Amino acid sequence: MSDSNSPQDWNALAERVACHVDNYLEGLEAVARGDAAAHTVPMLLLEVSQVILAGAQLGASADVILPDNWEPEVGDDPDLDAVRQGLAERLIAVDEYVEVFDPYKDTEATSYRLSDDLVDVASDLVHGLRHYQQDRPLEALWWWQYSYFNHWGNHAGAALRALHAVISGARLDVAEEVAAVP
Repeated sequence: MSDSNSPQDWNALAERVACHVDNYLEGLEAVARGDAAAHTVPMLLLEVSQVILAGAQLGASADVILPDNWEPEVGDDPDLDAVRQGLAERLIAVDEYVEVFDPYKDTEATSYRLSDDLVDVASDLVHGLRHYQQDRPLEALWWWQYSYFNHWGNHAGAALRALHAVISGARLDVAEEVAAVP
């Protein structure tokens, strides 16, 4: 990451994040439609991991400050309930999980749903993407960074841990082989 806050640096970062966001949204929609079939959880793990990379880039960057500290209106965000429902149907066996949301402040586990977390992340990301698509990369970066720290970063991290647990449990939970006696 460059220490510079030049428009070129911000534009390059916005382009990289927008690419991750597009990929995440397309992947989530494909999984919700059932396109991943038996690979639903591994595909979601991949999608979440890649969008967390974008979040890490935002977290490692200087604070994005909007001129006049004002976010222009982008209109209503799209309704993602069909995606949420499709994910819930595909994740029915593993949708609910528990998480300690903030390991430094929380002392009790809270119940969450993967389908909700994944769509909450998408909702925050699509809002910033709409700024980006309206040729406002600084506003997009500001929104993505703010909402990463405030909301979607926690939900993506929790979803990543839950998806990882499902996959690692499936791969590591194998019957112990009985040693053959000579």
